Amino acid sequence: MDPLISRRALNRATLDRQLLLRRAALPVVDVVERLGGLQAQTPHTWYTGLWNRVEDFDPAVASGLLESRALVRVALQRSTIHLVSARDCLAMRPLLQVVTERMTRSAFGRRLAGVDLDELAATGRALLSEGPMTFAELGRALAERWPDNDPNALGQGVRWLVPLAQVPPRGLWGRSGPVAHAPADTWLGGPEVPAMTAAELVTRYLAAFGPATVKDAQTWSGLTRLAEVVEGLDLVRFRDEDGRTYYDLPDATRPGEDVPAPVRLMYDFDNLFLSHADRTRVITERGRAALGAFTGTNVVPRLILVDGFAAGDWTVSRARGVTTLTLHRWEPTARLDEAEAEARRLLEFLAPGDAHRVAVLDGPSIRSA
Repeated sequence: MDPLISRRALNRATLDRQLLLRRAALPVVDVVERLGGLQAQTPHTWYTGLWNRVEDFDPAVASGLLESRALVRVALQRSTIHLVSARDCLAMRPLLQVVTERMTRSAFGRRLAGVDLDELAATGRALLSEGPMTFAELGRALAERWPDNDPNALGQGVRWLVPLAQVPPRGLWGRSGPVAHAPADTWLGGPEVPAMTAAELVTRYLAAFGPATVKDAQTWSGLTRLAEVVEGLDLVRFRDEDGRTYYDLPDATRPGEDVPAPVRLMYDFDNLFLSHADRTRVITERGRAALGAFTGTNVVPRLILVDGFAAGDWTVSRARGVTTLTLHRWEPTARLDEAEAEARRLLEFLAPGDAHRVAVLDGPSIRSA
């Protein structure tokens, strides 16, 4: 019988691989690749994700890597925008193309009726090769060729058919710009990179998020039918209290469940919370009840980890030169001093020129908004 793995052991293994037990003294590109990318559809909050993981993190370094094209923001896992290295973008996108295809067909397929997709791809690539464009600009240009089709659907069709990079200044630290796109391969240039196989992607996933179930890997990637891929790999197996099977790399580190986990103030789209079908390794039943306050609000909370589990959320506001970070506690914790100290460090990162204030309130932030 497969050995038992506890919820806390899963928690500590995942935090370790996500560099949340201790910050890493590694180059930013190496960290981004180790994490399998960071979800980054917001232009700037992912910088906090790197601050949580990189020792002495300098946002100007990450911003410079985005500007130099060593890093890129592009639709990958779950067809959502991720920050990845240039080589991971070129390697992952062919494999994950089917995910964007499935989601685009579901949302826009009927509105692309009568459009030759090969011609749409070629026309869209030609337009974007002349210079980056927003989807609104691209849609208007495409509508000149297909006047009977929805311009937005035409632009989204190109997003599916042609891997597109969101180009700077969008996403640069302390700056931003329009959501403009260019073909990822021409934007990144350089030598050709072989497409990643499903087995390689699953291996990368387990290195960043394991131990995990097949459903977990599918949740993270957006791919389906990965059971056969997982079974074909040389992996170790565990079972949890509910009898579910977890897979992991044989040489992966799995810290003991009593290893201390520091307080961390996570950003809104952190993959720690989005990359498993079963999120109980980081969210307790009490935490899940608190998250219910955000249902239907279009607000994605920034969660506070205490002892490795979500125990609150945090908000930040600025008025008259004072930036306030409010800790919203979902439950009392003896580690309030540690949370306040981490909040002050984060304020130094987010608003170095302002006066700072840390406040503490009980209950989810959505109830006090």
